Amino acid sequence: MILTIDMGNTNIVIGGIDDTRTYFAERVTTNHAKTDMEYAANIKSILELHGVPALEIGGAILSSVVPPLNATVLSAVEKICGFRPMLVGPGMKTGLNILMDNPKTVGSDMIVDAVAAIQEYPCPIIVIDMGTATTMSVISRTGNYIGGVILPGPKVSLDSLSGKTAQLPYISLETPGKVIGKNTIDCMRSGIMYGSAAMIDGMIDRMEQELGEKASLVATGGLAGFFTPLCRHKIVYEDDLLLKGLLIIYRKNTADR
Repeated sequence: MILTIDMGNTNIVIGGIDDTRTYFAERVTTNHAKTDMEYAANIKSILELHGVPALEIGGAILSSVVPPLNATVLSAVEKICGFRPMLVGPGMKTGLNILMDNPKTVGSDMIVDAVAAIQEYPCPIIVIDMGTATTMSVISRTGNYIGGVILPGPKVSLDSLSGKTAQLPYISLETPGKVIGKNTIDCMRSGIMYGSAAMIDGMIDRMEQELGEKASLVATGGLAGFFTPLCRHKIVYEDDLLLKGLLIIYRKNTADR
């Protein structure tokens, strides 16, 4: 079993996966104030919760968009497993040809998502990852990463709306029964929920127009499950897509060992 860790700005997803299935995937809050020992306690608790002895972990890999915490989390895993995880970054084998102005600036999470999607879906592919930010990555018919978009995530938009306006309250992400709201809360919920879904639909339409053909559509990330059912396009939701990508990259970089 491989320990896969995806560190985002809001949450860290910690998963256990091998070539047959995903055994667990849990989220802990990304906290810059935590020490390596505190993160080690989080990881140890997750392993114990799922009945997985640390000795069963044969390797580990970390994907991160929070560089200041990389050393802390790497050290935390080392305390539990006795070895330091791989860190997804420049120079690592991914099998993905990145056709960008500066490939090194592409987020590691976007690369890992693309690697997993190519293994499971026909190209071209649009990968939607909804977390703190909403990212949409485009893979061409020939399997090249050709670009994408980065948008504010729904919670970021909602928190900004509530925080910058005196009379709009902080609300939860729930889908109202109708698009046309009859009160302030439902109007806000409709704007965030249906508005975000419409934004994704609209971006897909424009991307497919530029591609000149329909694409496979796959979504992942902590918030994607709330929004994909509201989209008019048929989008496959895969909660563990990034963990699968991390396993693939881990295998590519340990094949000769």
